[in-house]
Amino acid sequence: MSRDLPSGTVTFLFTDIEGSTLLLRELGEAYLAAFAEHRRILHEAFARHSGVEVGTGGDAFFVVFRSATQAVTAAAEAQASLWPGPIRVRMGLHTGEPYISEGDYVGLDVHKAARIAASGHGGQVVLSAETQVLLGDEVPLLDLGEHRLKDFDDPVQLFQLGDGRFPPLRTSPTRPYPGRPAPSLAGSARFPKS
Repeated sequence: MSRDLPSGTVTFLFTDIEGSTLLLRELGEAYLAAFAEHRRILHEAFARHSGVEVGTGGDAFFVVFRSATQAVTAAAEAQASLWPGPIRVRMGLHTGEPYISEGDYVGLDVHKAARIAASGHGGQVVLSAETQVLLGDEVPLLDLGEHRLKDFDDPVQLFQLGDGRFPPLRTSPTRPYPGRPAPSLAGSARFPKS
C-alpha cells in the first residue's frame, strides 16, 4: 500500500482504549457498536485535521500530523466526542524528525510517542515538551513534570492537554509534579521511622 507520509518535523499521535478487555466483558455484544462508534469518531477527527493514519492495531491508532497544532486540535475534538460514550481513550503526542523506511516511520521519536501514550489514562491527552513548544499560549496545558519513560535514559518533560483530573502517570517521576511536595518514604515498610 502506497501512501504519502509527511516527512521532516511531524507530530505523532498514539491512542489506546483504557480497560478494553474489562469493557468488552461488561458490555458483551454492545461493545461492537461502541467500538465502531469510537473508530468513526477518531477517523473523522483525524481526517478533519489532515492526520495520516499510519496504522491501527486492535483498539489503537497511530496517526501523524504535519503540525503540532493540528494534532492537538484533533485529539481534543476526538476526546470531546468520545466523552458521552462508554469508551475512554488515552492519547500521547510527540513531535520529532523520524526516518521513513519502506513506507513506515522508524526512530526513537516513534517509540517516545508510543511510551507517552502508554503513560496516560482514559480521557487524557499527554504530550512532550517538543510538542508543547510548538503550540500557542492559547492551548490550555498542565505541566506534569519530568518522567522516565521505559527504555529512555533521560527524563522527559510531559504536559497534559486541559485541566482534567487524572491519576498519576504510569511512569516514574524524576521530580515531583509542580506544586506538589516530594513523596516521603519514611515510615513505609522499606524505610521504617527510627
